[in-house]
Amino acid sequence: MKFSANHIKRYRQIAALLWKYGRSDMMKDMAKHEGFDSGEVQAGPKDASPEHLADDLEAMGPTYVKIGQVLAGRPDIMPEPYRKALARLQDKVKSFPYEDVERIILEELSVRISKAFSRFDIEPIAAASLGQVHRADLRDGRPVVVKVQRPDIRRQIADDFDVLAEIAAFMDEHTEAGRKYRFGAVLAEFRTAIQQELNYQNEAQNLITVGKNLQEFKLILVPQPVLDYSTRSVLTMDYVAGRKITSLGPLGQLDIQGGPLAEELFRAYLKQILLDGIFHADPHPGNVFITDDGRVALLDLGMVGHTGPAMQEHLLKILIAVSDGKGEEAADVVIRISEKTEVFDQHEFRRQISQLVATRLNQGLREINVGRSLMEVSKYARENGLVVPSELTLLGKTLLELDDVGRILDPEFDPNASVRRNAGKITVQRITRDSSQGNAVTALLEMKDFTVNLPSRLNRIMDAVANAELEVKIKSTDAKTVVDGIEKVANRITNGILLASLIIGASLMMRIETSWRLFGYPAFAMICFLIAGVGASVLIYNIFVQDRKSHKNRPR
Repeated sequence: MKFSANHIKRYRQIAALLWKYGRSDMMKDMAKHEGFDSGEVQAGPKDASPEHLADDLEAMGPTYVKIGQVLAGRPDIMPEPYRKALARLQDKVKSFPYEDVERIILEELSVRISKAFSRFDIEPIAAASLGQVHRADLRDGRPVVVKVQRPDIRRQIADDFDVLAEIAAFMDEHTEAGRKYRFGAVLAEFRTAIQQELNYQNEAQNLITVGKNLQEFKLILVPQPVLDYSTRSVLTMDYVAGRKITSLGPLGQLDIQGGPLAEELFRAYLKQILLDGIFHADPHPGNVFITDDGRVALLDLGMVGHTGPAMQEHLLKILIAVSDGKGEEAADVVIRISEKTEVFDQHEFRRQISQLVATRLNQGLREINVGRSLMEVSKYARENGLVVPSELTLLGKTLLELDDVGRILDPEFDPNASVRRNAGKITVQRITRDSSQGNAVTALLEMKDFTVNLPSRLNRIMDAVANAELEVKIKSTDAKTVVDGIEKVANRITNGILLASLIIGASLMMRIETSWRLFGYPAFAMICFLIAGVGASVLIYNIFVQDRKSHKNRPR
């Protein structure tokens, strides 16, 4: 498949990155696959620093900035120095001109900025991969922020994903890493997530839903959108007066209640993940604010995760097992919910998870970073041929970022203890929810259906028995063994009936007087007794001796 000159340019840029950061083998394969000479790639020094990688991704455009942001939260993929360097892409991206902001707002809201807002700052207060944020005031004086999407961003991302999809397919087919990590499937999930983020109306709804779910947490703030001033490319929401959590220094930490804030934030996330089924999936420090009144504000809800009731049960079990240091239990649940490939090595996976948890236990439970542990579990799963659900990886990434935020708020915060403290409450809430009035009514309706229809169903069964229409289907891995066993049981029942008949018949003949006697009794009756005795002895021998031998010889 051949692409346009722009696609080939992208290939060369990616090939240069691979060469620059030590993957020349993969770059050569890509060059050969696309029909251009690998010598055309102007590669940089192979000892390029992690900071250079962040600069290179930013220069390649918004899609690659977003990839860098995701990689910054993936310790299972990126080494720590690269993660730290890429972290700057989370909130320090170059802005685009104000002229584009004016044009986009006019196109989206059908009104000039001067008509819609009484104040609109020209300089953005933040710039990210997909858009930038400006401080503004509505005509009624309400302070807001306006997020404006980057110009022509949808087309750029669509083109970039076409190139990345081709590269992922090539790697999946021709490299061992591709077969193990399934880059195509990972890219498809990422593409879906970023398409959701590109629609700011989705983010507005996420703000409303998560804000409603977290109303009980008085120390957590979720800014609400202004729907009349929001479209697919423009999002207007409440202004949060405060500062980024990354700006907190030692003195700043003295001004806030770090411990209660960290505990309530962690509890709020456990509720989102394990109870509500929708959670803020990007809580990196750049998206968390400390408000002027001492609360925690969650920003940028473009990326959210979803968990169904069954997955919530599994994730709760994994969290408890990891936080308690029970590697075997965590491995069991992960295996149960994952897809097994042909090369899945269950023994090695269990060994690695047990060793992971044991190593952390030797350091003490405080040292078990729940998010990092879940990411390492996902890494070991992939290495051993196990494809874990995307929810588990997203949960690990979310908790990893949350751990970092928690320790900024309170250096002594123990996320594992928080899991153990709140797991019981979450479980009780789940039980209460499952036994709600609606579920109780559903159960009663099902019971009514069962009771009302039971007589007719029994009549159909009895009619089928009377008409010899009832069939019993048995699936067996060894049908011959089953048939032989049934024949053995039938033969023994028949022998038992015959022996019982002999004994009963002989007893009746004992009352008949004859001249032919044996041991002083009617001879024919005594012969029947003797035959019955020998037959009973043989039957008992078969039952107690031969069956015991076959049981011992049965394969284990």
